[in-house]
Amino acid sequence: MSGVWGNKIKYSIFGESHGNALGIVISGLPSGIKLDLELIRKEMQRRAPGSSNLVTPRKEEDNFEILSGYFEEKTTGTPLCAIIRNKNTISKDYNNLRYAMRPGHADYSGKIKYGGFNDFRGSGHFSGRITASIVFAGAIAKQLLAERGIKIISHVHSIHNIKDTPFDLTNITEERIADLTSKAFPVINDASAEKMRECIINAKENKDSVGGVVECAILNTPAGLGDPFFDSIESTLSHLLFSVPAVKGVEFGLGFSITELYGSQANDPLLIENGNIKTSTNNNGGINGGITNGMPIIFRCAIKPTSSISRPQNTVDIVKMENTLLTVEGRHDPCIVPRVLPVIEAVSAMAILDSFKL
Repeated sequence: MSGVWGNKIKYSIFGESHGNALGIVISGLPSGIKLDLELIRKEMQRRAPGSSNLVTPRKEEDNFEILSGYFEEKTTGTPLCAIIRNKNTISKDYNNLRYAMRPGHADYSGKIKYGGFNDFRGSGHFSGRITASIVFAGAIAKQLLAERGIKIISHVHSIHNIKDTPFDLTNITEERIADLTSKAFPVINDASAEKMRECIINAKENKDSVGGVVECAILNTPAGLGDPFFDSIESTLSHLLFSVPAVKGVEFGLGFSITELYGSQANDPLLIENGNIKTSTNNNGGINGGITNGMPIIFRCAIKPTSSISRPQNTVDIVKMENTLLTVEGRHDPCIVPRVLPVIEAVSAMAILDSFKL
């Protein structure tokens, strides 16, 4: 199972949505690092469920326990293991999933892959709940990147067909970073937030769900990170971004819109400003030839509507081998986009950190 990723630092995730706990083992962290535990707690709370009427009512504190690799407030250099205990599970809501496959979920593909031995409660290891461990690891990666001056920020670019103001591709100010960091529902244009909230509530009341787009920026990366072809910065970032449940698309810079331009418009002219080389536009999202050019790395992730909805849906009974109608029980997000922001930032931090020599 592909639960391990990383070169310089290796991350190994484990656990299921309704198991006793989930967690992560991080191997390769340098010794002597004092972790900012409060920063980690804040990141965990950004992702935690049960925080408002816009998300699943399943309440989990998402408190983490560091079991190894951390002694007298410093990393030891040995594998760091942390767990997050599950405390609010209602597994009986998933009893019918032994035979009825939920549309849009990994129930059928997972059953075939693992011969029916996978834990189906709350989607088991396929659940977005597993991303709590990733946020823990990403918070550590963020701390190590911050020591190099690198910051990662994101916002809700859109919900359904309601759009926020996009990032300025060439310049994201400290004021913008502070503003988005302070918001529980991070958007640039507050007016769009109210419309987005209404859209999510309407979907919830109609027993449906909506998706959206997350826009993320990685700031102050030096030029020269990454390699062409298989280990390009886009390849590494996309690898981890697509590992996040519900991500169905990734685009950098102008993304697909760049196809509508002429080369003279799409190219980013270089210039010298205050003794530094930069580009006057950033249509390519801070990356050329798979290597960072020093401009902000800007990308967007398409997040699909939550698959678990309360409306009756056509599916199959895998035991009787007949068509059936399924109404999904349990507690689910009408829109996963607001809670996925810290996850997108976390995997981004892990990807960029892996490009440095530690």
